[in-house]
Amino acid sequence: MKFIFADSLDYVDPAFDFIADRSRAERQPYWDDAYPHEILGYAPYDGVLVSRGIVGDHRVKGKYTASQARRFRLVGARKFLRLDKPEFAHLDIFGDCGAFTYVQDEKPPYTPVEMAEFYDECGFTHGASVDHIIFDFDAGLAGLAGGSTDARQRFDITLENAEGFLREAKVMDAGFTPMGVIQGWSPGSMAEAARRLVAMGYDYLALGGMVPLKSPEIKLCLEAIRDTVPASTRLHILGFAKADDIDSFHGYDISSFDTTSPLIRAFKDAKQNYYLPGDRLALRYFTSIRVPQAIENPKLQRAVKKGMFRAEELVRLEALALGSLRAFDRDEAGLEETLHHVLVYSAPLVEEKPYEDCAASPSLARLAERYRTTLAERPWKQCSCKICRDAAIDVIIFRGSNRNKRRGIHNLAVYQDHIERLDLKRAVEPSDDLPRRLCAAEQ
Repeated sequence: MKFIFADSLDYVDPAFDFIADRSRAERQPYWDDAYPHEILGYAPYDGVLVSRGIVGDHRVKGKYTASQARRFRLVGARKFLRLDKPEFAHLDIFGDCGAFTYVQDEKPPYTPVEMAEFYDECGFTHGASVDHIIFDFDAGLAGLAGGSTDARQRFDITLENAEGFLREAKVMDAGFTPMGVIQGWSPGSMAEAARRLVAMGYDYLALGGMVPLKSPEIKLCLEAIRDTVPASTRLHILGFAKADDIDSFHGYDISSFDTTSPLIRAFKDAKQNYYLPGDRLALRYFTSIRVPQAIENPKLQRAVKKGMFRAEELVRLEALALGSLRAFDRDEAGLEETLHHVLVYSAPLVEEKPYEDCAASPSLARLAERYRTTLAERPWKQCSCKICRDAAIDVIIFRGSNRNKRRGIHNLAVYQDHIERLDLKRAVEPSDDLPRRLCAAEQ
């Protein structure tokens, strides 16, 4: 099972100065920064996915600048992502349309011909057909029952585009593997979409619209699809937001999935920001310690405007929190002393009050307990990856993109190892759940 990382220009400055808290003045982010596979020295994934909507153009505002988008088209995906070295030649480069970027439109802004040409010209190894995302979902519907008028229109558009996309890929003798995207409003409608895609000639299907669904609902869809298509049909899950639950999907014969979850959770999850391997093929999670920039954080600036703090006092408390954390890392400060300084600075972020006014609040107490666990276990010292060796305790500090994305890149490395351990377990102890289910369906 391949883990494909959904990239969105997720690079960091290798020369970032943690003490001065700044990059060099002459830094040019794309040219000077490093992708995860560059800063780690190896790829913490089996491939990279780039969405057409992320690249952007005059129709869809992407994340790339105009010059970056031009360079991407000019030199191709592999060179743009700096995957053109021999050690990265084996990595796949998946592409999709980025259906979330045009979800409000009546129809996708791209044609099947445009997307086939885009994938081929830019050197993708796999390209997904042009889909139109369906958010309706009812697990209790059978077959093609139900579905709003809008959902059915998007269902038809997706299948029509898939047929035209595959036809164009064959005509142009494209150098990528076409993937037919499945959209539907129920397990039954997705199974029917999969059946039609296989009938068109697809042998690699991509399951879309999974982001808002819970794991049991995704499994129902996979089960319905697997019961419908040949066993040789490969399946990919697009935008797999339940990536940490991947072990429970053993038995559905998933060939690949893409996600950005391990990186995003480093700075968008309230509790689980730093990964480590755990016992019994599980992951362990730690809460990062928030020490935001005093003069840039909106909540802290509101506290200044309300007269709770003077700006100079906040800057002093910020320096004390950072200094205590670094002293703790050098074994020159105790845990409780360090925790106290961090909490004094964090209190306005939690309650928008000075520490003395909310020291006994349940919210601050819960945060204190999570921080205490992080400090007590020192997880950054338990990891030998280049990120943790170089950044030390700064990797666990929630503060700015260069720290937060470094923590996310560390998470990618831990997650890739997690997937490899799960695959090894599956090889040794293959699941017989799916064969039993398929036999029952045949009977």
